[in-house]
Amino acid sequence: MATTGCDSSKSVEISRGGRVSLVIFDCDGVLVDSEVIACREDAACLSDAGFPVTPEEMARRFVGTSAKSMLVTLSEQYQRQPQPGLNELRQARIMAAFEMELQPILGILEAVSQLRAKRCIASSSPLHRIVRSLELTGLRDYFGGSLYSASMVARGKPAPDLFLYAAAQMKVDPLECVVIEDSHSGVVGAKAAGMRVVGFVGGSHCGPGHAERLRAAGADVVIQSMADLPKVLPECYTAA
Repeated sequence: MATTGCDSSKSVEISRGGRVSLVIFDCDGVLVDSEVIACREDAACLSDAGFPVTPEEMARRFVGTSAKSMLVTLSEQYQRQPQPGLNELRQARIMAAFEMELQPILGILEAVSQLRAKRCIASSSPLHRIVRSLELTGLRDYFGGSLYSASMVARGKPAPDLFLYAAAQMKVDPLECVVIEDSHSGVVGAKAAGMRVVGFVGGSHCGPGHAERLRAAGADVVIQSMADLPKVLPECYTAA
């Protein structure tokens, strides 16, 4: 796991970007500690289907991207088309593992329950997976129907489409949004949408160099613990 901590002075940087009216959370690796599980199951399923990848490669190359984008990339790499139903098979395998193993990110329940700003989710995962992940980890009630999936837009991350769609649905100017992201593609997409980004490296999948990778993608600040979120977004944790 990364050892980079939070530089609370960076809260000034976030605040100088203007008012924060909406906090957009990624789901996997930000709200739920799912990426190690998903990468393990994905690697096994894809390897069985003729696309040999390791869990480490899955984490390095595909965390934060949509299933559609991942399968296109692998099809081009291995010069073969995925078998019919492969995406449904891999999703079923991941969800079965989630039922047994999924946990919330440490400190996320406190960070979300104390948040005073509007919040929503913008995730590359399909909607049913987002909903079940939140149910399994006690987070469902904090987001209501404000759940947005890459399946709702033409292009998933790293394109800005999903973030712009989420902001539009929440009726908030992109310039007043802050995104919490753990992936390179997510940070790139959020910055392309004109939003400020807090990179998060506290998930079990985050290894050495992950914080630097998020900064290189454009993250305005990087935190390792959800306990640091109020330090970089103090205005969002001030009681009205």
